Amino acid sequence: MNDSNAPDRALPLTNRFQKDPHFSFATKHIEIAAEALLLNPRHPWIGVSLGILLVSVPVFFEAPLVRVAPGFSVALTGGWVWLSYHLSQKKQTEFIGDLLLGFSLSWLAGAVYWGWFRWEPLWHLPIESLGLPVALWGLYQGWARVGHCFYLGSLLGTAATDLYFYWMELMPYWRRLMAAPPDQAFDIIRMGFAEVQTMEGAIAAATFGLLLLWLAWMSWRSARREDWIFSGTLLGTLLVDSLFVALAQF
Repeated sequence: MNDSNAPDRALPLTNRFQKDPHFSFATKHIEIAAEALLLNPRHPWIGVSLGILLVSVPVFFEAPLVRVAPGFSVALTGGWVWLSYHLSQKKQTEFIGDLLLGFSLSWLAGAVYWGWFRWEPLWHLPIESLGLPVALWGLYQGWARVGHCFYLGSLLGTAATDLYFYWMELMPYWRRLMAAPPDQAFDIIRMGFAEVQTMEGAIAAATFGLLLLWLAWMSWRSARREDWIFSGTLLGTLLVDSLFVALAQF
């Protein structure tokens, strides 16, 4: 007796699932959810916003966590990489998966520095650059370009901020801030800010700020989503730095 279902059984399991109307229905709704959650951007402002959001996470979430649990913060990198891998395997979440890979590079470097080396500002940029070979290799291979552009944008913003600190000779305040109890932190920030309220300080801030703004604007205008993320990381750096300047005024 011929079995009418035999051809379907002969199909690979993946193809049989794809022919299932329930599978197609679920996949379609996953794609809609990804779009609704802005995880698969089609417009520059969404990509830029995601870049701003993720570049702010290490400042407001990772830094406090690292102070109390540096080992856990480093281990958490494995969770970000695992999530990145699984999301990048699906078309509808590939973008956010690739983005999380670059985020995990920034997270790991930040956890190492803020966990064990934060008292020495001269080690900041070298440690934050630990993921640079991976990012450059990934871009060369055309792999996870979104994530690697996030990492490079974050690193460039960090470099601009650090160079400003070097230029204005603010390293002693950095060291004092890292060694001080939390209730003295803003007093030290105010003293450091008072040192840069000069013509030289204004020129240096304007130079770095305008350079980052120009790069962010050029990337925003691009048609490539990895450039939108790069733009967002630069704008996020400027927003975070501006927030600290505003807090120093009080």
